[in-house]
Amino acid sequence: MNDKTPTQQVSEWLAVLGAALQRGDAKGAAALFGPDSYWRDLVAFTWNITTAEGNAKVHQMIERAVIPAKPSAWQLEGEASEVNGVTEGWLRFETEVARGCGHVRLIGGKAWTLLTAMTELKGYEERRGPTRDRGVEHGVHPGRKTWLEQRQKEEAELGFLRQPYVVIVGGGQGGIALGARLRRLNVPTIIVEKHERPGDSWRKRYKSLCLHDPVWYDHLPYLPFPDHWPVFSPKDKIADWLEMYTKVMELNYWGSTECKRARYDEAEQEWTVEVVRQGKPMTLRPRHLVLATGALGVPNMPCVPGMERFTGDLHHSSQHPGPDGYRGKKAVVIGSNTSAHDICAALWEEGADVTMVQRSATLVVRTDTLLELGFGPLYSEAAVAAGITTERADLTLASRPYRTLPGLHRPMWEEIKQRDADFYARLEKAGFQLSFGEDGSGLAVMGQRRGGGFYIDVGASELIADGRIKLKSRVGVERIKERSIVLTDGSELPADLIVFATGYGSMNGWVEQLISKEVADKVGKCWGLGSDTRYDPGPWEGELRNMWKPTHQEGLWFQGGNLHLARHYSLYLALQLKARLEGIPTPVYGIGPVHHRS
Repeated sequence: MNDKTPTQQVSEWLAVLGAALQRGDAKGAAALFGPDSYWRDLVAFTWNITTAEGNAKVHQMIERAVIPAKPSAWQLEGEASEVNGVTEGWLRFETEVARGCGHVRLIGGKAWTLLTAMTELKGYEERRGPTRDRGVEHGVHPGRKTWLEQRQKEEAELGFLRQPYVVIVGGGQGGIALGARLRRLNVPTIIVEKHERPGDSWRKRYKSLCLHDPVWYDHLPYLPFPDHWPVFSPKDKIADWLEMYTKVMELNYWGSTECKRARYDEAEQEWTVEVVRQGKPMTLRPRHLVLATGALGVPNMPCVPGMERFTGDLHHSSQHPGPDGYRGKKAVVIGSNTSAHDICAALWEEGADVTMVQRSATLVVRTDTLLELGFGPLYSEAAVAAGITTERADLTLASRPYRTLPGLHRPMWEEIKQRDADFYARLEKAGFQLSFGEDGSGLAVMGQRRGGGFYIDVGASELIADGRIKLKSRVGVERIKERSIVLTDGSELPADLIVFATGYGSMNGWVEQLISKEVADKVGKCWGLGSDTRYDPGPWEGELRNMWKPTHQEGLWFQGGNLHLARHYSLYLALQLKARLEGIPTPVYGIGPVHHRS
């Protein structure tokens, strides 16, 4: 039994680690980690987002990336704690060029997990609090320009008289969050978005769309939602917030601007980005190009025999306008994940005769249960009352290496299955195929692996369970006729509307469209961990492929994910871009080979 307090244990561990690193003793530092340990680094030492798994890999990372970064000032932040034999604490540290924070878990005096994350670059800190701008210089200044005149001058010059350092393609939450980070770091940036207004990518979706994640999980950087904001945000409310945020954060946002193509000049180390802005062709020449074109990639639209003969309405869910006009009509929705459920429910409410075609099993979870057991400990009113900030919640999630998550999540999902057994029994009785992940690890892990496959129930499941939404499961689509759809079991459904809620491809599908297939193959698949499960082929990679970190194409980056991911990981992408702008050396450690092409 250790007689020392958790705070003493973590403080002493950090002191020994710091001393070993300072004297360049990689072997001594690695000896502080257990055999099955993890060191996850968010840019601080590796200029990458990477996890070293196992003592040998930790040793290698220490030797090749950590010691060369000249770490110092390792300190415990607050008090450490101990639960079930795991001692953990928050920490601060510095490198030669940056400051960072982190979290450590000790078992038996050795590290099980260590998270290190860059928070700011020395000499290039965001101006906040006591260092904020004055906004106006009092007194008499001939020729002074007002704030409005300065903004108008910047808008007139950037992209015309001077080039942006970064162009972000996509003005949804991902592009806007990153744009705000870069603005605060004084990185000249233009966001190009094909829709007219910020938020239109939400505004123009089907009218029943809302966030299925709770408000505490969905804040944007710098400006959290006010404390009266609803738990689940309707799409138009989110759209208006994004529009307001873009203006308040003073982002250079080019609406009604479509990116047509881009190519990289290796000699000049810059991109040529051809856009059409409000009908006028233009060329931008940034050093870096960020694709923030959605949480996933190009819509998957199956090619089904007879589609061209259909005389009703047929489209992908991304193009679905909503239920208006379909009262009394027969609608068939192909798919059984979030969009399919939302669209089916909205059509039923409008008075349509709706059938869902479920081709494979789907994870479904009741909203209240997930709020309590899944989000509650970190993202809830209770968490806020306990002093857990959004930043601390995000870092807590980030401190858990992906390899460990299935084992951590399975007990929770077993509890969910038991708690809501009657709910699941009713769905199965209706013929619905349920899944809790191939290994029972649940929604979050499924999202990391494949970016979909689930539905957080906000009402549609009851309609399926009691038959108000009809269900055809364990079937696919064989062909389409003039006013019907034929399924693989031989049955035929009359249809005035067919919606393919069939998901999206990898984000590098946009690379192929905008740049080239050669570059798309060079970069490889985006998203997924290499778990060797459905839609996430192996080998194991340990981090989400290509997201928020250097890729195999110089100057090409990806920013994607839900609001939580866009908020948290935009910081690390922004710091990488700022360092390159300022000429700070960024030796990247841990870029692995590409295993899967576009």
